[in-house]
Amino acid sequence: MKILVADSISEHAVELLREQKSWDVVFLPKKAGAKVEDEIIDADALVVRSATKVTAELLGKAGRLRAIGRAGVGVDNVDLDAATNKGVVVMNTPGGNAASVAEHTLALMLSMARRIPQADASMKQGKWDKKKLEGMELRGKTLGLIGLGQIGSAVARLAKAFEMQIVAYDPFVPSLRAAELGVQLGPLEGVLKSADFVSLHTSATPETRHLINARTLAFAQPGVRIVNCARGDLINEADLLAAIECGLVASAALDVFETEPPTDSKLVRHPNVITTPHIAGSTEEAQEIVGIRIAEQVRDYLLTGVARSAVNLPPVSSEEMKKLEPYIQLGEKLGAFLVQIAGERIREVRISYDGGLAEMNTHLVRNAVLKGILAPALSQQVNLINAGSLAQQRGVEVAELRSARRATFSNSLGIALYTEGEPATGVGVVGLRGALRILGLNDIDIEAPLRGIILFIRNQDVPGVIGRVGTILGNHKINIATFTLGRSTQTQEAIGLVNVDHRMSDAVLEEIRAIPAVRTARVVEV
Repeated sequence: MKILVADSISEHAVELLREQKSWDVVFLPKKAGAKVEDEIIDADALVVRSATKVTAELLGKAGRLRAIGRAGVGVDNVDLDAATNKGVVVMNTPGGNAASVAEHTLALMLSMARRIPQADASMKQGKWDKKKLEGMELRGKTLGLIGLGQIGSAVARLAKAFEMQIVAYDPFVPSLRAAELGVQLGPLEGVLKSADFVSLHTSATPETRHLINARTLAFAQPGVRIVNCARGDLINEADLLAAIECGLVASAALDVFETEPPTDSKLVRHPNVITTPHIAGSTEEAQEIVGIRIAEQVRDYLLTGVARSAVNLPPVSSEEMKKLEPYIQLGEKLGAFLVQIAGERIREVRISYDGGLAEMNTHLVRNAVLKGILAPALSQQVNLINAGSLAQQRGVEVAELRSARRATFSNSLGIALYTEGEPATGVGVVGLRGALRILGLNDIDIEAPLRGIILFIRNQDVPGVIGRVGTILGNHKINIATFTLGRSTQTQEAIGLVNVDHRMSDAVLEEIRAIPAVRTARVVEV
């Protein structure tokens, strides 16, 4: 196992990875002349901060990559779509540097309010401009937070100590959570209208790009002060500069920029703008925390398959994973079974969860079903991370149904494949000691083990079929482990599932297919 640490992280984090004696941990900053594009070719995991840009081109060079760990919150330096399509889990460390960023935010607010940079520069010039440098208090002022996640919440708690009133815009935070923090939620326009200080703490997405622009700044009250310690793309820098020059914005404090290092020297050098070089999260304590956290997350994922703080997978705790694991296996194997007996060109997949399974976080089970269905037909790797996006790319519709109670089966998983040819449906359960079992196929009740090599037979429900199949297998020295039958009185059709110990040749299959009552005979492997 090879772990590539491309950027500088805590030495303790690197040593934590090296505790796995069989792992080759390559710490790029300490390996002279090494290049990430060369080392990633055979890497199983990649750990980065913000310096390394994990592009689609770079990912294309990775032949074995399974995980990317970002020591920090933002993942805008990682091409998430490319990573997901390649089946690589991307994890970050939300909250690891929350205290550092929150403190830096307050430091910038105080610097603007008390004009500290100007006072320092004046003193260094030998001046004593006491009257010119009158400031303002934070006490009694309104702070408008754009984003109320872990960092935004930390800023709110610190601002409370300064007796500030706090309003926030965050469409994903419930009112109860905001009330616990003593924060009043409102629309973006309302927050901008009421705030004396505006601080940005939301992620960079296509929806939030240039969230602060000429249109939204028009809602702000004259003399507003703006802080950005989140992502540079959140602000249209040209519009911000214009607002500062016309007096609408009294001052701005920026730790992040649209282009880093920034190219707009006019904004950076403006006397009413305070700038720092993306250092809000750069404290010894924060870097130690995020480095160790991401090392632990990468280690645990490679050893156990549990991805914590994955940005391209739903959050699943270790306890949830223990409960889901057998159903993930069931979904993959049942999906793989059905795709081998269904017609070609799948149009739709319907997945039904019953009983207690319906109440679980079944996203991984869903992706396991799609993995089982897609893997036999695709040359690229299909796994729990990219199965959903690969199905979407191929125009396969996926529907999920839930029922808290089912009369016949409890905690069962149902799958229906609709194709341009024969459809296929199946129901499976997790039995005693984790044994996977089929409970029904194509609306016919039939209970059989879901494992190994299975001969699937569909035939007219007439006497003699079982004996003839058994005779043919015996003549070819093929041992039968189990032979299970199911029948439909309505269609006069029967299904046989024969678990065998060895693969059978096409010649044996042709003999079975030659039995007059047999309509279909296929060998399925799961």
